[in-house]
Amino acid sequence: QVQLVESGGGSVQAGGSLRLSCAASGIIASANSMAWYRQAPGKQRELVAGITRDGSTNYADSVRGRATISRDIVKNTVYLQINNLKPEDTALYRCNLLGFGTGSRYWGQGTQVTVSS
Repeated sequence: QVQLVESGGGSVQAGGSLRLSCAASGIIASANSMAWYRQAPGKQRELVAGITRDGSTNYADSVRGRATISRDIVKNTVYLQINNLKPEDTALYRCNLLGFGTGSRYWGQGTQVTVSS
C-alpha cells in the first residue's frame, strides 16, 4: 500500500523559512515523479514544484528562486524548502506521486503552512 506522509508545516512570520517533508512508503519515491501542490481556501490547487525520475526539477513562477525541491533516496523522502516566505504562501501543501508506467497518482494528507505578515 502506497502512503505519503507530509510534515514540517507550521506558522511562521513573513521572511521565514520552512522545510516540508514527504515520506513515502510502499513505493520507491525516486523511481517516480513527485511534486508538491498547494491549495489556499477559495483558490485552485497550484503546482509548486516537481522532481522527475532523472532529478529534473520545475517550479511555479510564484516560488522560483525561493523554493528548492530535493529528495533523499535512502530515506525515500522528498523535501520542499521555501525561503523568504510570504503571506500568499499560506496554504495546505500536499505531496503527490505519479507512478511511472502506471499513471497512478497518490496523495498525502497535507501539511498546513501559515505565513503572517
